[in-house]
Amino acid sequence: MTPVSSTAPHGQSPLRTVQVLGGANAGSSAHVRSLAEGLVARGVRVTVCAPVEAERAYGFTGAGAEHVHVPRSSDPVSVAALRTACAHADLVHAHGLHASFRAVLALSGRATPLVVTWHGRTRAKGPRARLLRVLERRVVRTAAVVLGASSDLVDQARRDGARDARLAAVALPGRRRPGHLADPDDHDLLRPKTRAELGATGRPLLIAVGSLDRQRGYDVLLDAARAWRDLDPVPLVVVAGEGPLRPVLQRRIEDEELPVRLIGRRDDVSELLAAADLALLTSSLESRSVLAQEALHARVPLVATRVGGIPDLVGDAAALVPYGDPDALAGTVVRLLADPGWCARLRERGVRQAATWPTEDETVAQVLSVYDELTQPRPLA
Repeated sequence: MTPVSSTAPHGQSPLRTVQVLGGANAGSSAHVRSLAEGLVARGVRVTVCAPVEAERAYGFTGAGAEHVHVPRSSDPVSVAALRTACAHADLVHAHGLHASFRAVLALSGRATPLVVTWHGRTRAKGPRARLLRVLERRVVRTAAVVLGASSDLVDQARRDGARDARLAAVALPGRRRPGHLADPDDHDLLRPKTRAELGATGRPLLIAVGSLDRQRGYDVLLDAARAWRDLDPVPLVVVAGEGPLRPVLQRRIEDEELPVRLIGRRDDVSELLAAADLALLTSSLESRSVLAQEALHARVPLVATRVGGIPDLVGDAAALVPYGDPDALAGTVVRLLADPGWCARLRERGVRQAATWPTEDETVAQVLSVYDELTQPRPLA
């Protein structure tokens, strides 16, 4: 990221911002780390309010920001801690629903501008879903600007009454940090070792990454895997992630003798993708999927569900299937494995599509322009 001079005009104090995180979403945490680094390089003072676990994982202080521990819960103690941290801020920027709602409570009665970034939709059913929708509308109508990571999120914010909703430039941050994709030139070195460790020598390897919960569509993935048992050689599906559905999924894998392995949470996603023949994204709801971006960057053909922001994100660089249709998923995978030419075309399209995505510099520049719109000249320090 290219450092530039302070954004503060001569004789004025630096812009003071507070970034608020819930701490549960890896994508938004990585985004805030990248954003903090870029803002600090431009002379902005950044405080990140997030659980201490997020600081350990993402190193906000290493990016030049101050970190203040604020627990994820919305109890009065957490809100009071956030209110104190925001006392001298020129602007507060919250990421995700839980963090944004806490920011709304903490800024109650203050004129401090609030920017909100939606990185994805909240997922719930029944009474909890209705409660979250109420909270979403309150946040959206309170925020000065809502930034959505995909066009569907921007459209929803406008329907919910946002005063100003815009498409956010959200880069795929930290491509050289652990857990993110390796340089494609390293594929040949990484591939044999990783495939051997996963038990995929001499057979196709399909990689899925994400928490083992209902919205990921892994029940559909297991349904599709039944069809792949008839192939020779039989593809191996490897799912990296952890979550509440692990016992249910593992029981199905064993009872139905499916060619699927659950390998738990991993910090070597780059190596997994480097070894893969295909990447699979089977979710019921996605906005700006990190896996989709990493797969295209790594030149790995992607099969993804046609949901949320995925079509806009990948364009014609992935094979899209309807959500909840195991036959469509199974058939598309079979055809891709049998068609090297189609795979090659997806790889080339992926490179071109990835080149259209915003860089970290462009992401910081857009956010900073929003900040400048919302803040007034500041007095001498």
